[in-house]
Amino acid sequence: MAEIPAAPARAEELDELEIEVGPRREFSGWAATVVGGIAVVFSWFHLYTAYAGPLQPLQQRSVHLTFAIVLTLLLYPLSQHRRGHLWLALDIALVLLAVGGGAYLYANAEDIPFRAGIVTRADIVFGLIVTLLTVEATRRLVGPSLPITVVIFLLYGMLGPYLPGTIAHRGYSLDRIVTHTYLSLEGIFGLPLGVSATFVVLFIIFGAMLEVSGGGQLIVELARSAFGRLRGGPAKAAVVGSSLFGMISGSAVANVATVGSLTIPLMRRTGYQPEYAAGVEAVASCGGQIMPPVMGATAFIIAEILGISYFSVALAAALPAILYYAAVFMCVHFAAVKHNLKGLSAEELVSFRKALFAGGHLIIPPVVLIYLLGVLDYSPMRSAFWAIIAVAAVSMVRTGTRMGPRKLLLALEKGAMGTLQVALACASAGAIVGVFTLTGLGLKLSTVLTDLSGNSLLVLACLTMIAAIILGTGLPTVPTYLLLIILVAPAMVKMGVVPLAAHLFVFYYGALADLTPPTMITVYTAAAIADAKSTLKVSVAAMRLSLAGFILPYMFIYFPAFILRGTWFEVTEATITGLLSVICLAAALEGCYFFRKTDGLERPLFLVAAAMLATPDLRTDLVGAAILGVLTLRQYLGHRTSGVLGVPSG
Repeated sequence: MAEIPAAPARAEELDELEIEVGPRREFSGWAATVVGGIAVVFSWFHLYTAYAGPLQPLQQRSVHLTFAIVLTLLLYPLSQHRRGHLWLALDIALVLLAVGGGAYLYANAEDIPFRAGIVTRADIVFGLIVTLLTVEATRRLVGPSLPITVVIFLLYGMLGPYLPGTIAHRGYSLDRIVTHTYLSLEGIFGLPLGVSATFVVLFIIFGAMLEVSGGGQLIVELARSAFGRLRGGPAKAAVVGSSLFGMISGSAVANVATVGSLTIPLMRRTGYQPEYAAGVEAVASCGGQIMPPVMGATAFIIAEILGISYFSVALAAALPAILYYAAVFMCVHFAAVKHNLKGLSAEELVSFRKALFAGGHLIIPPVVLIYLLGVLDYSPMRSAFWAIIAVAAVSMVRTGTRMGPRKLLLALEKGAMGTLQVALACASAGAIVGVFTLTGLGLKLSTVLTDLSGNSLLVLACLTMIAAIILGTGLPTVPTYLLLIILVAPAMVKMGVVPLAAHLFVFYYGALADLTPPTMITVYTAAAIADAKSTLKVSVAAMRLSLAGFILPYMFIYFPAFILRGTWFEVTEATITGLLSVICLAAALEGCYFFRKTDGLERPLFLVAAAMLATPDLRTDLVGAAILGVLTLRQYLGHRTSGVLGVPSG
């Protein structure tokens, strides 16, 4: 958009962070054209099947995974020190093997269900090739933790008779495990990869189209123009902008790299410390994973497992996401008042009207997406397809957003690249789930967890939270969610938890693990932009700011009204008291600054009020509201300086 200033050069330096983790090969000339062409064909395949209808499940998923493996092997070398022509030739040989394995499965997909368990030698050979290449591609792109986990579970499937106690089983041969993983819809090509191959890839392409047309920049500029002049305006713009960008992205790292490259320098310029500025952006971007409608791949998997509509999952997740961002917003507001931070000057901002005039038409595609999903009840696949068409169409309205052939190809390539990590994580997670179903391990460990918790929901929830955070530090959100939901969901539901609440509980902690050491790639990305000296301090600031996010899952497993399960009165009560609760929590964390700094009595009372209001019961709500009212009055009567909420700093 011509009227909106371009992002700083820092954004260009961090562009690669949106789609990659490890060192990436740089191609030029015809080689770059070939690799880019493969990515474009990858996206075109999914657009075609979205329009004409998906192929038979094994065929659709085998094509999807083959493209992902091929692109990963070409773009990411064996290691940072093995990048020469010889190693590239080796990777091209592996690419040919991957294509062979995918083509074999595609050609035999319709015959496999009628074989009645008859397995050929070719099945085993190609199955072993695809399994090993999936693990290797995942290692190159996602990191070592997930592939190691896959290997451990595959070994568990073979070594069952030699294991002790509850986890022992009769054991399975390598041939049996490989064919179960490769030929069935319960292994690599199971539900997680099916979701990636039909729904998720289209939403990623939609996000890439919207970003290339200028939609991401529009979101940031609208947030800056709306909140930039307030106290701590850049931080508030970061929170709002990242929440909106997360609605179309679902990737925490992409969110940090895109929004943070604009907001973090502005936060530093207005007085925020580098560690705090990076923490704000990390927390705001991490919340993009729990912000409807995209929510990464997990929302689609939840819908498929529970047999409910995707839109109902997104709707249920809306209130907790709003409360999460409300808590972060209030924390940065109180911090700005505490440190007397100013906002941006009018000269530093594009007016809201000018930004809206330049690119407001790009708001139409997300509205179309929500309308198709929620009102017309279209499938996610069909809705995403027509939303992509809407982006291409409305981008033509203005010269600054117009997507010509080159931009369209760039968006398709970017969408394919953004799909790689999701596809490989889903395939690897499917292999793990396959071992669970083959050995019955999930039921055994679920029983162990129930016994270990002493049939206490609170203890089980705490154990689940700890496990999700530990697993999530090394695994992407999708595998973390799938591993734990197999174990935990039956036990939670047995204890009376609404099934959707149980699934969202696990999902939230898998997502929030991005903020906890040691991996915390979201924190590292934000710290790099802010030039923070200590990533540990950034992580501490981020976990403090995201405290509400760590509490929210307990609220909706005990009180389903927070996920819109209940009467209108119960949902309304939960909404109002939930908002008041997160305000009280932010006041306690930052030392209040409603009107002045809290004293030794007020701070713990704000925590008590937050706890009371988080429990949507009329009696506790009245107690919490009374405490909040008394504290507010006490603050007002005792204040010595003006610090009214939301007063512009200009």
